[in-house]
Amino acid sequence: MSASRFADFYAEVTEPLAVVLGTNEIASAVAVKLRKAHFTVILSHDPYPPVIRRGMAFHDALFDDSPVLQGVVGARAETAMEIADAAARRDSVAVTPLQLCDLLALRRIPVLIDARMQKRSVTPDFRYYVGLAVGLGPNFTIGENCDVAVETHPTRVGGFVAQGSTEDYDGAPRLLGGLGRERFVVTPRGGLWHTPFDVGASVERGELLGRIAGITLHAPMTGVLRGVARDGAVLPSDVKAIEVDPRGRRAQWAGLDPRGRAIAEATLAAIRDAQKRRKRAPPFAQAPH
Repeated sequence: MSASRFADFYAEVTEPLAVVLGTNEIASAVAVKLRKAHFTVILSHDPYPPVIRRGMAFHDALFDDSPVLQGVVGARAETAMEIADAAARRDSVAVTPLQLCDLLALRRIPVLIDARMQKRSVTPDFRYYVGLAVGLGPNFTIGENCDVAVETHPTRVGGFVAQGSTEDYDGAPRLLGGLGRERFVVTPRGGLWHTPFDVGASVERGELLGRIAGITLHAPMTGVLRGVARDGAVLPSDVKAIEVDPRGRRAQWAGLDPRGRAIAEATLAAIRDAQKRRKRAPPFAQAPH
């Protein structure tokens, strides 16, 4: 990478920057949409909850794989030089284990999208550190911990929230093939996860899929592994480690699914809308939060 391109990125004269918190399938769908809209995109990994729909995500770039979604490559980046290099390529997004505090030390962040999908956690307020804070999913309230938000609840996927709060998490997963919660296997306790299976594998009901803390986990039904935590991951208790898609030939385990696309499109629209409103606002209304 040339010194001039490196300097351009950190001098903020390149494409607008968006940092996406999370490397899951929703964060990745958003990253693809923003990259195709000519944003420079950095995905910052968060270990909770673990990513299981890895065929739909850039997550495995953290392990030196090169996941590709709709022609966009996930490139692992750990240093300032690697981040700038990935950002300079028009067909890639940077995927980093660096946290938000590390990225804030590198340069100003105009747009931050919290796509970690932490359904039961208290969501912090990052509005004072970035230009625009966008929240995806539950636990977001406009004016308290985000500027705008997008719904991810199964009944309101892609809904734009400009006032009030997003829908609370109710524990009800969306249905695939008429089945919901029964498609998943949850960790009975925390520990080191071992499995010989990867996403896309066909499994039979009751088949041994892996072990954690000496406990075996089995396929809840016959189908295709839509999601499975990566072998060697350290998982907490009471999180999803396995997901089976029972739809036979209609099963999807790779690429962007309709839900991810809808959320990504709504996220870009929310960003554009917020940017337009800020441009129309009088100067005194554009002061920092």
